[in-house]
Amino acid sequence: MERFGVKSAPSRNRSKTALYVTPQDRVSEFGSELHEDGGKLFCTSCNVVLNHVRKSAINDHLKSKTHTKRKAEFEEQNVKKKQRTLTASLQCNSAAQTEKSSVIQDFVKMCLEANIPLEKADHPSVRAFLSRYVKNGSSIPKSEQLRKAYLPDGYDNENQLINTEDR
Repeated sequence: MERFGVKSAPSRNRSKTALYVTPQDRVSEFGSELHEDGGKLFCTSCNVVLNHVRKSAINDHLKSKTHTKRKAEFEEQNVKKKQRTLTASLQCNSAAQTEKSSVIQDFVKMCLEANIPLEKADHPSVRAFLSRYVKNGSSIPKSEQLRKAYLPDGYDNENQLINTEDR
C-alpha cells in the first residue's frame, strides 16, 4: 500500500487501562469497600487483591455474587479486619518488638559494664533465670548472635558517648 501512496488507518490498539491511577485513588473513589496497603488494592470484605488499573475489574468484583455474600458476612461479624501485605507486616514495629530490642541491648550493656563474658548467657541456669524472672528475658539470643548483632551497636554508642565527653 505504501507503494501507491495510500496510508493505512492509524491503529486503534490503545489499551483501555488508566496509566496514572494509584490504588489510593481507587480507595477514595470507592470508599470503605476497598483499602490499600503496600501499593496493592484489597477488597475489605473479601480480602482479595484487585487490579487497580482497570475500573471495570473493580466494578465487576463489587457486583459479583461472591462479593455480596462475603460483604453480608463481613458486616454481620462487626469485626473490621484488613488484610496487609507481608512487607507491611514485617516493617511494623510493635511495642513488643521495640521492648525486646531494648532488653537485649540493655543486657549486652550490663554484661560489658560488669565485665561478664557474653558466653555466660548460654549457660542453662542463666537461660532459666532470664526466662523465669526477666520480662522478655527468654528472647535474649545466644552469645554468638549477641556478638554479631548487638555488640557493634553497643560499641558504637559507647564510642560516641566517649567522644562527646572528650570535647
